[in-house]
Amino acid sequence: MVPIIFTDASCDLPRNFIDENNIPFLGLMCNFKGKDWEDDFGKTLSYEEFYTGIKKGEMPSTSQINEYRFEEKFKELLKEERPIIYIAMSSGLSGTVNSAKMAREEILAQNEKADITIIDTKCSSIGQGLLVYNAVKMAKEGKRKDEIVKWVNENKDKVNHWFMVENLTHLKRGGRVSATSATIGTLLNIRPIIHIEKDGTLKNITNIRGSKKAIRYLLDRFKENCINHEDVLIGIVHGHCAEEANKLKEMMIEEFGTKNFIINELGIGMGAHCGDGMLALCFISNKYN
Repeated sequence: MVPIIFTDASCDLPRNFIDENNIPFLGLMCNFKGKDWEDDFGKTLSYEEFYTGIKKGEMPSTSQINEYRFEEKFKELLKEERPIIYIAMSSGLSGTVNSAKMAREEILAQNEKADITIIDTKCSSIGQGLLVYNAVKMAKEGKRKDEIVKWVNENKDKVNHWFMVENLTHLKRGGRVSATSATIGTLLNIRPIIHIEKDGTLKNITNIRGSKKAIRYLLDRFKENCINHEDVLIGIVHGHCAEEANKLKEMMIEEFGTKNFIINELGIGMGAHCGDGMLALCFISNKYN
């Protein structure tokens, strides 16, 4: 039986892909301008409004998806009498996956036949999205639950996440950089390079002066960590800086002959912590991180 691929909006896939493939999801809650919004791929709170607000000084905050919302969603999906695979954002970045696990246990206590698999991807943003994209593709091809779960588990540690951050205010607020470092970094046009580690946590790998050199660093990591440069599927997300995202895409086409891209805005979940001007390059490598 073909499973239901279920995810959270932290995967940052384009809204049209979510809609066209009827992918069920839940979103983190974001407090923005004194109101709570669910991350729903920019449908309710548009990326334009969100990032314009951030540029004007808004300081959004997020909260994880709670157990109750997962329990209600699982019950709704179980009515289809198909296995459920929840492809979750990293437990190293949010307690969301733990909420899902508690909801699953509650449902199993009531219905031991409920077939719910939860995968902690240790990924986020479009890196997580690449796993969801491929899982959906496999489901459409008629692949069974075990085949899809096996593929995701075998590839989740091969996902590369490279983030270039422009707005240091939000990294300072989240404790990623000190107030002094944020002030000096802004004055010197410093771009922190953030990587998601194998344990699913964020690490500041290095700091590079200027966007041009920072983008070159991202390209060098792609060259170093991926063998099949032409055919690999690339995920690029940006914090309302489409021009830089397209520049990165064009450079990859010119230098590596890369053909396949998913480009989207960074969702409000990660955007609340990275701010505007963020640029991320994600891909599934040929080797483990």
